[in-house]
Amino acid sequence: MADEDQDAMAEAWAADLENGGGGGDALAAEWEAMVGADSGPGAAIGVSGLGAERILNQDEIDSLLGFATGEEASGERSGIRALINSALVSYERLPMLEVVFDRLVRLMTTSLRNFTSDNVEVSLDSISSIRFGDYLNSIPLPAIISVFRAEQLDNYGLMTVDSNLIYSIVDVLLGGRRGTVAMRVEGRPYTTIERVLVTRMVEVVLADTKQAFAPLTEVEFRLDRIETNPRFAAIARPANAAILVKLRIDMEDRGGRLELLLPYATLEPIRKMLLQQFMGEKFGRDNIWESHLATELWNTHMEVRAVLDDQKLPLSKVLDLKVGDTLMFNKGPDAQVEVHCGGVPLTRGRIGRLGHRMAVRVEEPISAAARRAMMKARSA
Repeated sequence: MADEDQDAMAEAWAADLENGGGGGDALAAEWEAMVGADSGPGAAIGVSGLGAERILNQDEIDSLLGFATGEEASGERSGIRALINSALVSYERLPMLEVVFDRLVRLMTTSLRNFTSDNVEVSLDSISSIRFGDYLNSIPLPAIISVFRAEQLDNYGLMTVDSNLIYSIVDVLLGGRRGTVAMRVEGRPYTTIERVLVTRMVEVVLADTKQAFAPLTEVEFRLDRIETNPRFAAIARPANAAILVKLRIDMEDRGGRLELLLPYATLEPIRKMLLQQFMGEKFGRDNIWESHLATELWNTHMEVRAVLDDQKLPLSKVLDLKVGDTLMFNKGPDAQVEVHCGGVPLTRGRIGRLGHRMAVRVEEPISAAARRAMMKARSA
């Protein structure tokens, strides 16, 4: 039935053009609308312009929704998918991390050359933010996962060594020939020798990581255990955010990847330091202004009062006071008096005479807790 309507519409349109009628544009628009309605939902999206209509093709629709071809390989997301996954915390909020890990790359290049007695090149591939559960699911097996503890930060981190780097390290340390690709044996667990050699390399990297963080804070990274199953390396909740650092280690024609994962909870105690734009930043503090303010404070004159006694009297008695009346204090001549500044008790001392002036000799300060208790009792 739809085909008959379209044929009739086409014939009417052609006849109208032959007759020179002016309804051709209206018939053409109506015909295109009918064709678009019959082609089914999702086939195309029309975008109305100024008197024109543009149809999006399938590639443009995929790009708008964030499902463009090759997107998974590049690891970048766009469109609606980028909005959905924008809840992750970006590592760029901690700019000092780049400085720390650049320093780590330089340290590892030297230490791994000494460790393997070979030409080792270490490069920083990427620093990204990822959910901890997503990272565990993305670890390519087989791999060796090292769980280490940051002592001063009181939390844990992960270091993952992939199979290519494991066999390359074993081959180099056990005297393998240069120019030969490390042999991989699939379908078996790692031997004790392989685990011990990789553990030594991990300890070298952790020592370099300690030196990389040294300009910021003193932190000791201690190897806790070695795991081969990601389920046994859970150090945080799956939804927690973490920093993932991917390093590439090349030994001529051999090498592999080493990944360092630090949960945000581990970095939280030094977050203020990681927010610095450069090493030693003081977050806008002006030393000249600080010095000027300190100088002026030392030269400021403050009124200090020695309170001999504090009494509560009825208002009627206060109004009846006359010249010559005597008020009896509750303290003796040798009792301590309080020294106040702006109504705040500061110290205690004893009153006396120095020449022709009354003087107070300071004997002990008033603690903050006692000061709060005194002011609270006074206000009550």
